[in-house]
Amino acid sequence: MAEIGTIPEQTKQRLETMGAADIVIGLIDQKGGGDVASTADGIRRALGGLTTSVRAVVVYNDTAASPGPPRLPEGVEDDFLRFLPYSLPALDPSITLAQSIANAHRAIWGISDTIGARACVILTSAPEDVTPSWIHALAEPILEQNFDLVAPCYVPHKFEGLLNAAILYPLTRAVYGKRIQNPLGPDFGFGARLVRSLLQLDAAKAKIGAANQFLPVGPVAVVRGFKVCQTHLGERAHSPVDWKNLDSVIAGVLGPMFLDIERDAPFWQHIRNSEAVSTYGDHRLPAEEQENVAFDLHRLLDPFQLGFRNLREIWALVLPPGALLELNKAHRLPPEQFRIPDELWTRIIYDFALAYRLRTIGRDHLLRAMTPLYLGWVASYALEVESMEAAGVQKRLERLCTAFENGKPYLLSRWRWPDRFNP
Repeated sequence: MAEIGTIPEQTKQRLETMGAADIVIGLIDQKGGGDVASTADGIRRALGGLTTSVRAVVVYNDTAASPGPPRLPEGVEDDFLRFLPYSLPALDPSITLAQSIANAHRAIWGISDTIGARACVILTSAPEDVTPSWIHALAEPILEQNFDLVAPCYVPHKFEGLLNAAILYPLTRAVYGKRIQNPLGPDFGFGARLVRSLLQLDAAKAKIGAANQFLPVGPVAVVRGFKVCQTHLGERAHSPVDWKNLDSVIAGVLGPMFLDIERDAPFWQHIRNSEAVSTYGDHRLPAEEQENVAFDLHRLLDPFQLGFRNLREIWALVLPPGALLELNKAHRLPPEQFRIPDELWTRIIYDFALAYRLRTIGRDHLLRAMTPLYLGWVASYALEVESMEAAGVQKRLERLCTAFENGKPYLLSRWRWPDRFNP
């Protein structure tokens, strides 16, 4: 178990009165507060669907958490459901949202390990999205089927979750060989063995000065041989794109991902194809009327064109001449005909992963130089799928994943012989 001395004193006092529990449910609501009574009813319904009764501790964000028992409405707690108010790491303007959420994950993992829970469910999505069925779907495979990680699948929307669709899913699928649709969650179910492994890995990263970085949970579980599945949760509302801080978001997410790809190279260099993981729940596509969303082409293309003019010298340090030539052709196309082919996009991502490993330029500078290229891909994708139905969009994204898998020999060649292989 985790060292209880590392947990804040007020939380430790509360834990000491609780005893053991089967599951910890962490609710990461950056706003704090919420309707605790309604939450309790939903959790009871969620856990009531399990084949055996379980004792649960709910960790919820309360920035005013104080020592001693929490002030809860009468009847909310009983022998099978206890609440633990905890001042989860709040948003810090000096770090990214991903890093802030990662800090909250660490806190909940520590509590779960301390009380010896068999399962830990962490919900990061907005409370209005989360239903009791989410908790059941993330907990049941761990408590009753002995999975170590349950990753989420959400209803896929055409213009939401594009960083995952463009890079995270196809990259991790090709590199690590498992088709985990949302390898970075953010909503997960964890088994006790994986929680302990994540805490140990996090402690090791802290020793090298990477304490605030989030852990790419899906790849970590795959590399360490844990049993992984995914489950369909339903609709999830994504936060609006923060255009002013997009480069920080990209750097904050891809930095840890590229770092793990470098560390895990002995594992993934032997993987040639991807395979599906066990998937539960009902797959649903969005209603077509939900997908009729207008996009601003110039808001996407203008940063790409500006980047092409101002960042070409940096891109030339990362990308082979052939890729730069293709980008130049795209740059000259009329806006309505703009395209970044899948094969080119695949090689760009692989080239940036290699440059991150080689420290071709400063790592933060390198990652931020990706932002105009990413926006160019989004513009190309948006033009292509604007009039597509939902099923067609999914087939389109599957073709992108196939391109990443087919392009993996390119990554392997450049990774093994970076000075000799320069097409």
